[in-house]
Amino acid sequence: MKRSEFISGLTGLLSVGIASELAAGTRGNKPEVGAEKNDVIIEWNAHLFSSDVEKYPFHAKATYTPDPGNLPADPLAKYLKHLDEQGIDKAVVVHPEPYGDDHRLILDALKQSPDRLKGTCLYYPKDPTAPRKLAALANEHPEIVATRFHAHRGKENYLDSFSDTGVRALWKAAVDHNMIIELHIGPNYAKSAGEAIKAFPGCKVLIDHLAEPHTGDAVEFADVLRLADYPNVYMKFSGLAHFAKDAPGFPSARTFTSQVIKAYGVDRMVMGGVTPDTVDLHMKGYSDKDIAKVKGNNLRDLLNWG
Repeated sequence: MKRSEFISGLTGLLSVGIASELAAGTRGNKPEVGAEKNDVIIEWNAHLFSSDVEKYPFHAKATYTPDPGNLPADPLAKYLKHLDEQGIDKAVVVHPEPYGDDHRLILDALKQSPDRLKGTCLYYPKDPTAPRKLAALANEHPEIVATRFHAHRGKENYLDSFSDTGVRALWKAAVDHNMIIELHIGPNYAKSAGEAIKAFPGCKVLIDHLAEPHTGDAVEFADVLRLADYPNVYMKFSGLAHFAKDAPGFPSARTFTSQVIKAYGVDRMVMGGVTPDTVDLHMKGYSDKDIAKVKGNNLRDLLNWG
């Protein structure tokens, strides 16, 4: 199957009934009553950017740079308002590529909202000092819970393979400090990532954005589904806007997402940059308890975030 055919299959519209359901504003199986008292809603996805480029400059190795004129002076306040509006209790903020391995902005944000936010970090696998830098950050800032690797078509500048010496050294440093490995990968890197996962038994791994399915083909995506065989690999329910155009709920992707949820199971799916209502739509037919797991309870347990 050609990649174009695969993408077309991902974004093909579902039945009129599903589209009508979204248009009518229904909320799938959202647990209006009977939810557990200790249920929590947690997202893992958002980036923070500041218009203050003197205090928070973009990195020399930035893969892209946002226009400061379009950025808020107080990105944390804007993000906390978003969480309140969506009824999201807590969040893991993802350190974005434009700041490289300079984590000042995210650390300042986490300091201001320690009970509600945790964060991730980013280092360059080709930098031989990266493992040492990660260890120092982890020792000083336990609120940083993961490090992120980038590798998919159009994003080959960080690493060549997950068997690279620098990748393995950085991966080991993260595992040694009980960090989660966040993989922003495409299907073409899934097999290589699987070899690294196998090399570190028990390491906790989170795959971003449904593994960017539009950047690969059906044969390659089979390798993504095989990563579900590792019991400590989780999949982030996010990135739907990367390949589906029918926001806000993206019902056209539901046939695809149902297969991913089935492969990884409700205990290893977590909510990313989608609204809780979108999770409800794509999990229609699941129990309230299972939907609550994906919306936040899985992340609460994974991060021991009582």
